[in-house]
Parts: sequence; structure tokens; C-alpha cells
Amino acid sequence: MKNLKIKLKTKKFCMRAKAASRKLALIDTNTKNKALRGMAAALLENKAVILKANMKDLKSAGSKGMPSAFMDRLTLSGAGIEAMARSLVEIAGMKDPVGELIDTIKRPNGLVIKKVRVPIGSILIIYESRPNVTGDCIGLCLKSGNSVILRGGKEAINSNIAIFDLLSAEAKRRGIPDGALSIVRDTDRSVVDDLLKAAGLIDLVIPRGGESLINEVTEKSRIPVIKHYKGVCHTYVDASADPDMAEKICFNAKVQRPGVCNAMETLLVSEDIAKAFLPRMIERFRASGVEIRGCPRTRRIASRGVVKADERDWYTEYLDMILSVKVVKGVDEAIAHIMKYGSYHSDAIITENKKNALKFLGEVDSACVYVNASTRFTDGGEFGKGAEMGISTDKIHARGPMGLDELTSYKYVVYGNGQVRR
Repeated sequence: MKNLKIKLKTKKFCMRAKAASRKLALIDTNTKNKALRGMAAALLENKAVILKANMKDLKSAGSKGMPSAFMDRLTLSGAGIEAMARSLVEIAGMKDPVGELIDTIKRPNGLVIKKVRVPIGSILIIYESRPNVTGDCIGLCLKSGNSVILRGGKEAINSNIAIFDLLSAEAKRRGIPDGALSIVRDTDRSVVDDLLKAAGLIDLVIPRGGESLINEVTEKSRIPVIKHYKGVCHTYVDASADPDMAEKICFNAKVQRPGVCNAMETLLVSEDIAKAFLPRMIERFRASGVEIRGCPRTRRIASRGVVKADERDWYTEYLDMILSVKVVKGVDEAIAHIMKYGSYHSDAIITENKKNALKFLGEVDSACVYVNASTRFTDGGEFGKGAEMGISTDKIHARGPMGLDELTSYKYVVYGNGQVRR
């Protein structure tokens, strides 16, 4: 059992969060909502402090030659801070899931069994370069009654700490238990290894980041993990698609923000519409700086500048201005391609054919499946959840954008009047 031992410092850190989770589970809704609104105000009043810390991170990342998509995820702006604050206010305005009655069962013997939502407990969140995640995770965990331990990437350490210090100070002032919000300030990777051994003190791990981070956490963790694997998102343009609608949706899905998990990475086009649709679509992509990697048929249809796609491209989450394009025979081949190469995240069909739409919705087994809309909508805020903890590509417990309800479990509360089992 030697490999299960954790450093005393880490153990005390986790014990503090676990103890706080029990207290936080009992905090009333009004106290939590006041804290959230106060935390939002603290962000707005201290924009300059956050932006100054973010600039340190950006300069450091820039000196290391980090790619543009990475820099985009790392960058905070005044508008971004306002969005973070707005998210906290929205979470405050949402229904409190803790104590919600899910179901009531009345048995013939007189027992009344109630299924009631409860917090999960203590949650460890390991994330990479998006400092706005700090605010969203704190808000969601607080409202759902869970203590949270945050461990962000070293590239965003100054931004994360600036946001955390403001929010935790305000939370404490508003009556939130000490230890309910924690952040790991040590950027040494060995600290994460230690935390992942803390079974019994941490109840759930949620990794947010690239595939390599998630694989590493899953392999090392002694604690249950909800995974947000890569977003290899597809859009299939059916033969019956409205060309103008299809062009608008496909362009948005790839270009609006290419460095995020719900951006389109592969475009599939029916052979019946490919010759009419692809030249104009590809030209628009290329004019916006998108590199196209196409199948042989795509390369024959496109006039110029399409790189040959290889087998690896169909599996790749680029998170960049790169797009794989494939011509398929129809909806059946599109579905087969998605189920082979996709990541069960978000996939869309553009069609005016109701039968094909229903077939796509029924057979594509992804967390979010769309008809005639951009995959960019896979987001907690866009789904009316206020914010999200991530997009779960798992099937057990939580799937898709994780909001307040997905951060709870449940227990059965049983009322009797002297019943004994015979």
C-alpha cells in the first residue's frame, strides 16, 4: 500500500476541504446566493488587478512561443471578466439543486421513500490554460454545495490566483465555510500525483484540458473521474441541405472560435451536393486562414490549396484553424465515419430531410446531437445552466455540459411508523 500514501501537507489540505464540504452542504440558499453576487461585484471592482496578473501570464507564454489558439484561451479581457461576473450572478439566480425532491415512492407497507438531491462532496478540478474556468468552477461548486480544490496550469497561475483570492475572500466574508474554496499554488506536477491518491478525502476529479492531461489523470487517479475527452466534432451537410444555411453554420462552427472543444474539426459533405457546395465553402474557409485537409474527392473538387488528409487527421482535435473535409455517399456513411473517428462530444446534420434528421439523431451516440445548428452551442451558458464544469463525454452520472444538477448525487430518505421487514 506504499503507493497510496500521500504527503502530510497534501493530506491536511484535502482534509480541510472535506470537512468544509460537510458544512457547505448545510448552508442555506440565500447565503450562497448573496456570496455569489458579492463575488461577482468583487470581480468587477478589481478588473485592473486581474488584467495585470493575466498580462504576466501572457508575456510568459508569449516568450515561450505558445500557439495562437493557446494564447486565445489564456487571454482575459475586460469583457471576459464581466462575463465571468455575469455567470456568477446567473448561477445565483438559478434553482438550488441541494435538497430538491426528485421522486416519492409510497409502498404498500406504509413506507414513504423520497429521493433527494445532495452534493457530491469534495471535488478536485484540474485544468489548463483558461483562467475563466476558475470563476465558473467556484460558482457552480458553491451553489451545488460542494467544496472545490482547484489546480490550474502553470501558464495561467498568476491569473488563477488573482481571481481565486478575490472570490475566496468575498466568500469567507459572506459566511461560506473556511476551506470550501481551495487552490493549489504549487505548479509542480508531483502535487497532482499526490492529490489523485487522496481517495476518501476527495470524492470526484474533473480534468479539463487536452487529451494527454485527461489520459494521465484517468490512469493515475484513485478517485472517480468524470472525463471531458477531446472534441472531434463533425458537421454533415446532407444532400437536401439549404446551401446558404449550411455555409453559415459550417463557417461559424469552425471559425468563430477554433481553439475550443465544441468547434468543428471535420466537415462531411454528401456527394450529391459536394460539387456545388464545396468550392464556395472551401474558398470562404481559406480566405479566413483555415487550412483544409481533404480526402481525394475533396481535392479533386476544390480548385486549389487542399492538403491531403491522412488517417490521423480524422481522429485529430486541431483546436486551430485547420479543418478535415470528406465527401461521403450519404447519411449512412456520415454516421459510420462519426462513430469511428468521433469523440462522442457534439455532432450536427444540416438537412431539410426529416427522415435523415431523425436517423442522424437516433444513431449518432454523442453527448450533443444537432439538426441545423452549430456545434458551438454545446456550452453550459448556452444550455441555460449559467456556466459549466466541462462537457462530459462519459455516459455514467453526467453527460454533456455539466451544470448544477450534474454536480449532485442523491440519497433516499425513508419515513416509517414502526415497520419491520418480514
